[in-house]
Amino acid sequence: MKKLALHWQILLGMVLGVLFALLMTNFSWGSDFIADYIKPFGTIFIRALKLIAIPLILAALIKGISDLKDISSLSKMGVRTIMTYIVTTVIAVSIGLGVVSTIKPGGSINEDTRNELVEAYGGDAESKRLDAQKQKEAGPLQALIDLVPENIFSAASSNRNMLQVIFFAVFFGIGLILIPEDKSKTVKDFFDGVNEVILKMVDLIMLAAPYGVFALLAALVVEAPSPDLFAALGMYALAVVVGLLLMVVVYVIFVKVFAKKSPGFFLKGIAPAQLLAFSTSSSAATLPVTMERVTEHLGVDEKVSSFVLPIGATINMDGTSLYQAVAAVFIAQAFGMDLSLGTQLGIIATATLASIGSAAVPGAGMVMLVGVLGYAGIPEAGLALIFAVDRPLDMCRTVINVTGDATVSMMVAKSQGKLGDPKVKDWDDNYGKEH
Repeated sequence: MKKLALHWQILLGMVLGVLFALLMTNFSWGSDFIADYIKPFGTIFIRALKLIAIPLILAALIKGISDLKDISSLSKMGVRTIMTYIVTTVIAVSIGLGVVSTIKPGGSINEDTRNELVEAYGGDAESKRLDAQKQKEAGPLQALIDLVPENIFSAASSNRNMLQVIFFAVFFGIGLILIPEDKSKTVKDFFDGVNEVILKMVDLIMLAAPYGVFALLAALVVEAPSPDLFAALGMYALAVVVGLLLMVVVYVIFVKVFAKKSPGFFLKGIAPAQLLAFSTSSSAATLPVTMERVTEHLGVDEKVSSFVLPIGATINMDGTSLYQAVAAVFIAQAFGMDLSLGTQLGIIATATLASIGSAAVPGAGMVMLVGVLGYAGIPEAGLALIFAVDRPLDMCRTVINVTGDATVSMMVAKSQGKLGDPKVKDWDDNYGKEH
């Protein structure tokens, strides 16, 4: 009998994880059992993915850039990639503002609920505010300083320094282009081999994906806050989810119009990466799978995917920027503030820039949100209002981040004449099976 396709296996693991957690919560020892014996397997799964993220970026980006042969090809692709990412981010923030202004979820927060949330999550809010304050005090050009690593081995030791790793990889790749081909061949062959090994490691790790997401979702259910808080914030969560779904529609239209591919082909090809992004809440952890799906199943040339996707995982946070816009206006509504059109336009610019600076790890968007709130004059203590539902919404917006990266990679590949047929012809078959 034919096995289920990977995305169905992952989805089944997610559903069973939720059901198992709900069953175990009926026992006094159930939550402790999941925390002690189930959650660790989810943690191991995420760690395995993060383990290969940095080596993958180094190998894929150096290989992709050195294969371009000349600097002009790199500059054209780079400009096109970054401009497209900025456009999709501005669209995402605008959609978020439109949805939250229409639904007005902040109007459902009464004084008692607001006080309860501030009391419950005030400590977390203060922690994020202090983190953001440290970034603000660093100076306006600190981001440029942080882009250049002092030590590549130190930078590569943390997924939070991914932009520094990308800088080194681009710099290294440019160096390979500029030296004679007979001198660069050995180095290029080495990184070609490393890239193939890492992709095979992705295949092996993904064999455990259904079990990993089972553990992650089971842990999420038992660690969730009380239903009363979810009810109070239901309209806010609805506004975020509606906005994110509208972004999926935008991506599908872009793929159809600019990449000339059908929505079904795109969504089915990227589905495993989307489900993994939902489970891990990390674009960085999902990056190896995103690259495999885009290259093998969506037909994007490896030269394009190895350049566009690592950059997208660090600077293209459409889901995060949309959430920041919705959250900022929601908090303002909860405190009875009326934001002017000028302030909302400023939020678009601030959220766009903030999303570029967000690390590709769970919860990073919350720190950047402090900057958006500060710009708009919204009380930073209002962060406490959204902590209760931030985790599930973080999972949802990571899906959009990953989907946006895949969309832009297809658009750039099409514009470069490097979008072809999938290498895995039967993309309903099991993960990693070639024909």
